[in-house]
Amino acid sequence: MLQSIHESFAWFVIIGNALAGSWALAANWFESLRTRALWWFIVIVELSVFVQVGLGVSMVAGQGLKAPKFHMFYGFVAIIAVGLIYSYRHQMSHKKYLLYGLGGLFIMGLGIRAMIVGAAS
Repeated sequence: MLQSIHESFAWFVIIGNALAGSWALAANWFESLRTRALWWFIVIVELSVFVQVGLGVSMVAGQGLKAPKFHMFYGFVAIIAVGLIYSYRHQMSHKKYLLYGLGGLFIMGLGIRAMIVGAAS
């Protein structure tokens, strides 16, 4: 059951970060898209990365399942990416929409790679 939740929730992480990244990039050029809802959406989808990795760790530690090494690698790199994006928010305040837009798309790409590697094994 936990495995099916992990597999299904991966789509939320991937699609959510794709939408958040695209919205933030569009907000870089269109001021009308710079809303509070964008930031709440970014928070939700970036926190979903931690939930997804937590589900995966629970499967490996609690159920004794074995995950491909690069599958886990991409998950942990996604967590590091969220941390880096958050830590650069003040230094990049003049380009914050680009930072969160490109960061969201990068996290989406990591999710896609993790899903491909996970499905291949």
